[in-house]
Amino acid sequence: MTDQTPLVEIRDLGVEFRRREGVVRAVDGVSLHVNPGEVLGIVGESGSGKSISVRSIMQLLPQAATLARGSILFHPPGQDEIDIAKLDRKGKAIRALRGRHIGMIFQEPMTALSPVHTIGKQVMTPLLLHTDLSKPAARDRARELLQLVQMPRPDQMLDAYPHELSGGMRQRAMIAMALACSPSLLIADEPTTALDVTTEAQILDLLKSLQQRLGMAIIFITHNFGVVADIADRIAVMYMGRVVETGDVDAIFESPRHPYTRALMESVPRLGGDKQRRLKTIPGMVPDPFELPRGCSFHTRCSEAVAGTCDRLEAPNVALGRNRFARCHLLAEQTAGGTDAG
Repeated sequence: MTDQTPLVEIRDLGVEFRRREGVVRAVDGVSLHVNPGEVLGIVGESGSGKSISVRSIMQLLPQAATLARGSILFHPPGQDEIDIAKLDRKGKAIRALRGRHIGMIFQEPMTALSPVHTIGKQVMTPLLLHTDLSKPAARDRARELLQLVQMPRPDQMLDAYPHELSGGMRQRAMIAMALACSPSLLIADEPTTALDVTTEAQILDLLKSLQQRLGMAIIFITHNFGVVADIADRIAVMYMGRVVETGDVDAIFESPRHPYTRALMESVPRLGGDKQRRLKTIPGMVPDPFELPRGCSFHTRCSEAVAGTCDRLEAPNVALGRNRFARCHLLAEQTAGGTDAG
């Protein structure tokens, strides 16, 4: 793998849920990439397909979900390219990647951690599975990992159970587990949502320092633009299972181009702003996944929608510059000849 080769490249990914009421396309044609050592932030409302998209990378989809189309190309350092989409979700090949090359921090550590095993045993598990370390050596490494994630009293915490830890400490234990085998990719699925503001800031600072120290790539999922501004190099904005805008973090914050991106950013409170000013809200509701509207999926909530176009035709993906795209009819008109199907 060269420095120019993405560590992970998702191409035209489709994930479906089959229900009695019909088929839900939770992810519909998502294409994303993450470079080595890069932090990609994925932003969107609940139900936008953020978590399902990245859980596909580890084949950790719900039982009812089907990976209907697309490829997930992963380039482990020093190894040949692997198309994860072709792997059996319960097979040896994907289990060899999980924990070893790809680590994951879950949103709710209390449900992700085993309540009947100590923190030390759970941090040791990936080490014993993926390395040749003996149990004593794995325990020593687990202690080092707890120190790395700034866990207080690491020797004591090795023998503690999850219910004995605070929310922030449980999340630090999850991070230690995810980093146990020095993965090249870390997936963080809204890891600070359940934490108070002070603890959230501490966890974000910890992830930033670990990323810089270890040089790993991170996919960070959140619904909070304030969080993603603090940690990401690039941003992908998702709505109804599609990426509607992507670009460098500075470019998107300076000039959001898609109406949905602008609406999300205008709904975020700002420090030093007018205390009397009401925050803007996005009108309407997220469409019923069984009855998606024709045309652009956002047109039912968009104040700039053009009748006869946005409500009839699927929005094209418009190239707006280097690594900058947005899926919008208005931008296609403004940027004649700048559409790109990628």
